[in-house]
Amino acid sequence: MRVTHVITRLVVGGAQENTVASVLGLRQRPDLEVDLVAGSTAGPEGSLESLVTGVPGLFTRLPDLVREVNPWRDARAYLALRRLFRERRPDLVHTHSGKAGVLGRLAARAAGVPLIVHTIHGPSFGPFQGPLANAVFTAAERLAGRVTTHFVVVAQAMAEQYLAAGIGRRDQFTRIVSGFDLAPFLAARNDPELRARLGLRPEDFVVGKIARLFKLKGHDDLLDAAPALVRQCPRMKFLLVGDGTWRARLEARARALGLAQHVIFTGLVPPEEVPALVGVMDVVVHLSRREGLARALPQALAAARPVVAYDCDGAREVCREGETGFLVPLGDRALLQVRLLELAADPALRQRLGRQGQALVRDWFPLERMIEDLYRLYLRLAGRA
Repeated sequence: MRVTHVITRLVVGGAQENTVASVLGLRQRPDLEVDLVAGSTAGPEGSLESLVTGVPGLFTRLPDLVREVNPWRDARAYLALRRLFRERRPDLVHTHSGKAGVLGRLAARAAGVPLIVHTIHGPSFGPFQGPLANAVFTAAERLAGRVTTHFVVVAQAMAEQYLAAGIGRRDQFTRIVSGFDLAPFLAARNDPELRARLGLRPEDFVVGKIARLFKLKGHDDLLDAAPALVRQCPRMKFLLVGDGTWRARLEARARALGLAQHVIFTGLVPPEEVPALVGVMDVVVHLSRREGLARALPQALAAARPVVAYDCDGAREVCREGETGFLVPLGDRALLQVRLLELAADPALRQRLGRQGQALVRDWFPLERMIEDLYRLYLRLAGRA
């Protein structure tokens, strides 16, 4: 079976890491021929292209496939995808992300591809944007949904949101969580040397956040809460892992709030270095207002670190209240402060939540399970076709 995956960009991010891992894993199946198409990657978020460019016959770069809406380049990308599918004649096209998801599925249908699968890594519409944008993106998703054979969702919340918007039927959705290599996170430890290099003292209570420095990721909410948290717990530090176009503004905000000694920006970090950073964190927060199911949450739990997350999209599927961490209503900075202070004061609570979270992740999130579930889905769809 020939399978072509399509994603808009290969920046450092959860959807992109999922896609690269899926492609590389599925290529190991002897009855699959798998390749990947993506647009150009540039910017402070970093790139995962090096993971796929060295594999012969795997990767095709499509320069006109861009994230922003650009009618001229979007038309060129659609035509290029349609031409590519007609030449390669895949049995199945599997799309990821918003722009590649819409253009890729429509081009696959026009090229006569028998099976079209789309993974919903996060919603294209919702309260995080205005009514005009919601109307446009919902219409685009409905159009692409009509030519979609099957949807993969990284969290059941995504299926419910799309069904509520009139996209797809319930039997078209399969949840396959975004698996990853658990071993480095299971082995993560509180390394005193790494702490020292980051300017952290042994007694510091470290609140970690792993996300692009960009809108909707919740960094401003954390900075809003930070002054009161530091007043009540002077040993609290905030370790922000990632980079993005908002870095300079967030650094300036931290200085203006008098938090320069309490907020550490790591900058861009290769994915293989993230487990060590999680190891020096005492708790991981995730305050995104738009996310399917952030990989930072199960990764933190794999390292036995409790999580505090906004109750947004699929977060509650792994951040279980009082079991693996604490859920906070969107924008509730007061409760966010309460939960972080509670965890700072209670090491036994942190250990209990972390252990229970680790047990959950061991079962659900092995990379091998994700690859096997995708493989079986492909075979099932091919058999039905």
